[in-house]
Amino acid sequence: MATVTVGTEETRLIVLRGNSASGKSSVAAGLRERFGRGLAVVAQDNIRRTVLRERDRPGAANIGLIDLTARYALDAGFHVVVEGILYADHYGAMLAALSADHLGPTHAYYLDVPFEETLTRHATKPIADEVTEAQLRDWYRPGDLLPGGTETVIGADRTLDETIDHIMRATGLIHGASAVS
Repeated sequence: MATVTVGTEETRLIVLRGNSASGKSSVAAGLRERFGRGLAVVAQDNIRRTVLRERDRPGAANIGLIDLTARYALDAGFHVVVEGILYADHYGAMLAALSADHLGPTHAYYLDVPFEETLTRHATKPIADEVTEAQLRDWYRPGDLLPGGTETVIGADRTLDETIDHIMRATGLIHGASAVS
């Protein structure tokens, strides 16, 4: 079987996972703001809820579309941030294949926020009135790490700026060399 490769040795693939209200979207937005052009954000919520309007379940269409979108952006020379809850049992195989196929460095992070902090953060979100505590509790999966110990766990004790700084340095994005002009 032929090896499928994606991206280049220079492109970075960053996976940001964690429970609802753990800060994934804020971190992704901060990375893009600091890096500038050349960094694509592939957001699970956008693809699953906005583009496809489907429920999160094993084998759902959004899993393949997230994969295809990330691969396309990497092949076009963009650094890519894939962010979302991305439950390990639903998305783990896709993320493992994407990481294995990527020619450049891949970095995976799990934002580990306790449920009580999740509730506090959720209350500040625009969808706070639409999503109940019971729904959050149902979605919450503590320690939902990908197999193989590939993720760096970032706790709730880190500020948003500290988290962004850490990821910028660890991934090499701090140098600001845009992959796409």
